[in-house]
Amino acid sequence: MSYASAREIDLDKVPVIDITPLRDGSNPKRVAKQLFKASTGLGFIYVKGHGIPEKKITSLRNDGLNFFRADKEKKKEISVSSKHRGWLGYGGAKMKDDAKPDLKESFIWGFEDRLQNIEDHPVRGPNQWPSFLPSLQDNALSYFHEADILAKTLLKGFALGLDLKENFFIKNSSQPLSRASLVYYPDQPKKLGKDQFGVSAHTDFGVLTVLCQDSVGGLQIQDLEGGWFHAPPIEGTIIVNVADLLSRWTDGLYKSTPHRVINQSGKERMSIVLAFDPNPETLIDPKDIFGDSHKSKSEPITCGDYLVWRFGKAFSYRK
Repeated sequence: MSYASAREIDLDKVPVIDITPLRDGSNPKRVAKQLFKASTGLGFIYVKGHGIPEKKITSLRNDGLNFFRADKEKKKEISVSSKHRGWLGYGGAKMKDDAKPDLKESFIWGFEDRLQNIEDHPVRGPNQWPSFLPSLQDNALSYFHEADILAKTLLKGFALGLDLKENFFIKNSSQPLSRASLVYYPDQPKKLGKDQFGVSAHTDFGVLTVLCQDSVGGLQIQDLEGGWFHAPPIEGTIIVNVADLLSRWTDGLYKSTPHRVINQSGKERMSIVLAFDPNPETLIDPKDIFGDSHKSKSEPITCGDYLVWRFGKAFSYRK
């Protein structure tokens, strides 16, 4: 089998779900049933009717490309801080101990309260903005707001799918630990070898990932039998996937699925990602879903403590 080979997408496994009836309240239960089926299957979903204006996506994408194409010395002015904000260059992340560092660079920002700097956790602090690209701050924060609304709307559906109150997963999210990032993948020369990836196989850390791809493609998802298939961009959709903390919260009922990126398109590729997580003190305990008599596979942990552990394993600057 050739390097990073993958089958064509199977839309029976990665469905396209129109969440408009969840967003406007016309039929949230129907969407909740669809989300439940998808999340207990592969955990990846194409979402249409997501509500994020295309103009905001385009504006941020253009700023991101201008940022990553800039001289390294300019980007170094906002090198990633100890609070996980700013520019993370090539080699700064790897998803497994035995993997090569990922062939990507990222720009990371998070929730921002213009009235105060929130610096209450090891992975939350002031955002850093490049002086040479002043439009990035407004465009990035505007997109973050839209993607945050989308993530919270989806989590209402995930809760309804479990016959929980719709705010179960988001009742403590006034100051979320969420991170957004622009992720840039150069074209990957074949000479780098068969163990090099834009992002090697991994599952995401937090509760829910909202992924806005560009038109280049390169995302691959592992199915339940261990095979890989392409997850190409579908116009008008955003990809949403269950992440590890939501899987832990539901004691494995909702699936967090391995995925990877390989960009051998001959073009540069850039994704816009929101990793949604609630407030750091939020307790992740399956017994709150399944009852006190439920025997959980893992011990309760706060969202904040869990992310500190996962970040320490993944990012070289934290070593």
